[in-house]
Amino acid sequence: MKAVILESLGINAEQLKRLEAPLKAKGIDFVCYARTNEQERLKAEIADADIAILANMPLNNEAVEAGKHLKFIDVAFTGVDHIGLAAAERKKIAVSNASGYANEAVAELAVGAVLSEYRALRKMEDACRSGMTKGMCTGQEIKGKTVGIIGLGKIGRRSAELFSAFGAHIIACRKHPAEKNDEIRILPLDEVLKQSDIVLLHCPLNEETRGMINAQKLAQMKPNAILVNMARGPIVNTEDLIDALQKKQIAGAVLDVFDQEPPLAPADPLLALDNVLVTPHIGFATAEAMDIRAEIVFDNLQSWLDGCQKNKIL
Repeated sequence: MKAVILESLGINAEQLKRLEAPLKAKGIDFVCYARTNEQERLKAEIADADIAILANMPLNNEAVEAGKHLKFIDVAFTGVDHIGLAAAERKKIAVSNASGYANEAVAELAVGAVLSEYRALRKMEDACRSGMTKGMCTGQEIKGKTVGIIGLGKIGRRSAELFSAFGAHIIACRKHPAEKNDEIRILPLDEVLKQSDIVLLHCPLNEETRGMINAQKLAQMKPNAILVNMARGPIVNTEDLIDALQKKQIAGAVLDVFDQEPPLAPADPLLALDNVLVTPHIGFATAEAMDIRAEIVFDNLQSWLDGCQKNKIL
């Protein structure tokens, strides 16, 4: 069987060799490619593969259809909205993700980004490097603030733990009923938005959540609140968010994800706003998370070969 690794998994050659070794011994032939945005090249790379391994590189329905022998798509990512699932389902191709690999990485970035926004770190560093003082800038503390978490999965719960350690009050909105003995107060979405000083998005992107944070929802937030999106860009209606930020309807936003993967266009209106902190989708990108992710991906492959698929999407 042939397995194609369509983009780097963020680990070194020795780690990759170690993970491939037991599978090579079972007859799996691995071929590695550099990431590409060229559709025809991608279709050629996948054409004779039985197994495709990739992270967040788009693999649309057309590309999946080009994989004539494709049997398993092993996604080194949590979200799978970049995968042509319709074609995979039609062709009965199994799909697994790497759920859980970046729980700590994303939750820690959420805390760090809020601290950066609350203490105006970017502005203060520029001032310090320019020989200036803090001037009239006075920051805020997380302690005592209400943090509303939308999406209380593993990442959401880890964020709750970290923000609780700072002395924040935690409320949340979740799709499924609250767990028994849950210490986090579960409220409807509208109430979470109304009560929170910090709104964290940790929910998946699906038809229910796409565009969920729109003008109406933003209008429910406090004027001093900040919106933190560590989930998926299209959960937020970008035009409505820009309008709310321009009008100072909310105090600010922290965005690690956007409607498309970075790089952002220089003329993107988000970049002209002084009350938004942007990072180029780095939530998952820590050395520790990359190691965990690779282990999950190769365990997924081994389990699928053994007939007991893990982290099943399809």
